Amino acid sequence: MSEENEEFEEITSEEVDRVVAALESLIESTDSENIRSYLEEAMNEIYYLVYEDEEGEEEWDSSVEACDESDEDFSDAA
Repeated sequence: MSEENEEFEEITSEEVDRVVAALESLIESTDSENIRSYLEEAMNEIYYLVYEDEEGEEEWDSSVEACDESDEDFSDAA
């Protein structure tokens, strides 16, 4: 492997926030529960790339529940 592949990529919180916001918008416009589930799982994974502390998890869990219009909670699917 080359040295470039061994270096870690820096991911900024601004980029994560932008992508999460875009995914939230996409989730809101998606009718399929299966697709919503996958998108929410991806959103959680992306969010935790930067925000890994317990305080952030509590805030994120409540925002995921707030954007989920169905009775099902997919925030634990990850």
